[in-house]
Amino acid sequence: MGTPRVPARTVLFQRERTGLTYRVPALLFAPPGPTLLAFAEQRLSPDDAHAHRLVQRTGTLAGGSVRWGAPRVLGTAALDEHRSMNPCPVHDERTATVFLFFIAVRGRTPEAAQIASGRNAARLCCVTSRDAGRSWGGARDLTAEAVGSAEQDWATFAVGPGHGVQLRSGRLLVPAYTYHVVRRECFGRICRTRPQSFAFYSDDHGRTWQRGGLVPSLRSGECQLAAVDGGRAGGVLYCNARSPLGSRVQALSVDEGTSFLPGELVPALAETARGCQGSIVGFPAPPASGWKDEGWSAGTSNPLRLPHLCPGAREAPEEGTGDTRGGGGLGGMEGCGNGPREPGENWGSWASVLLGPLAALSQSPTWLLYSHPVGRRARLHMGVRLSRSPLDPHSWTEPWVIHQGPSGYSDLASIGPAPGGVPTFACLFESGARVSYEEISFCMFSLQEVLENVRLGGVHPGPGDKPGDKPAGRCQPS
Repeated sequence: MGTPRVPARTVLFQRERTGLTYRVPALLFAPPGPTLLAFAEQRLSPDDAHAHRLVQRTGTLAGGSVRWGAPRVLGTAALDEHRSMNPCPVHDERTATVFLFFIAVRGRTPEAAQIASGRNAARLCCVTSRDAGRSWGGARDLTAEAVGSAEQDWATFAVGPGHGVQLRSGRLLVPAYTYHVVRRECFGRICRTRPQSFAFYSDDHGRTWQRGGLVPSLRSGECQLAAVDGGRAGGVLYCNARSPLGSRVQALSVDEGTSFLPGELVPALAETARGCQGSIVGFPAPPASGWKDEGWSAGTSNPLRLPHLCPGAREAPEEGTGDTRGGGGLGGMEGCGNGPREPGENWGSWASVLLGPLAALSQSPTWLLYSHPVGRRARLHMGVRLSRSPLDPHSWTEPWVIHQGPSGYSDLASIGPAPGGVPTFACLFESGARVSYEEISFCMFSLQEVLENVRLGGVHPGPGDKPGDKPAGRCQPS
């Protein structure tokens, strides 16, 4: 079968001798240039409390390669006495405007301290560009408008990190998560918080922003979104999120992110120990006649498996009073059977929602691509997986490892067809020789290359990382 090809990579940001470190990549394809915008946090050290400002490099795509401009600090993407974190860009095709969302965190207050105290120190901000990232306006603090009264129940929150999406309706969506305070006082301390994903959205081309409902049921954190086209059945918004439950969590929305159905575990997408951010991107499926199916681990001929929802299910209650990081045991759908259901069994009020648009997606016009380290005990080996049946949590292929060695956060972008019409993608990801935050690398690859390599993939164990190991511990800040 041969050795899987590894795409050529370009290092865009590299740790400096002074300790200056670049983390948390975000990537945006901004037509009609075509232009690629690469963002990252510039930190004074790898610690998140030492984040400083956001940086950018602009790439021009021509002839199958990218010419990158010099890195620059985004001076307007900041609030006084705050550090800028979690770049999350989204492009409005109708107005040719790029919105770069980020959080501005007061002083050196780390996320863990906010979670432990229940006192939020983050502000929701964005800057905009109407010339494909060549210049940026001043920062807008959208916290009062988009978060509002919910802030009193949030220990902290953040956007993305990574890209947002625009739907066919024109709605702009920015993925986000919060540590929601479940019980605030217990002998003078925070009793419990729960990480929950959601989205901010705008229906007026970014003039105003609102918050959507939190993903119910399973714990979910850093997330990304993709629009899954259902043809005549309409569309479904797909959310893929980091979780402390051993594997990723997915959740679906049938109202464009205003609310989400209960999340479910995706066993095929295992988390690393302590978890790691991952990226998701949707793209139109190629004509079925154009591709061979040999070697696939899952196919679109399989019937769609609708989410196994048990409206009454709850996560197992935590013991003790110090669960401020969303850690711990198995939860979510315990006691929820996976076998065939009689009509109406355990579906409750969700039945009328699910049996409409979701049932028509057994052969989806949209495929999904996912990037995440494949190591189970450590952030090792950046992998790419493909799903041809996006709503089926069992449809993911084995990974194609596109970088051997330490790897961390990543962001994917669909950059249109290459010569010959083959869909092409780009990935911006943390990488290194000893640790995953030594550099931020960029690579490109085609769907044809994905098809040729995903069946050859697998977990490539590194030092101290055995194939049978399962992640343990808590979902902690990056």
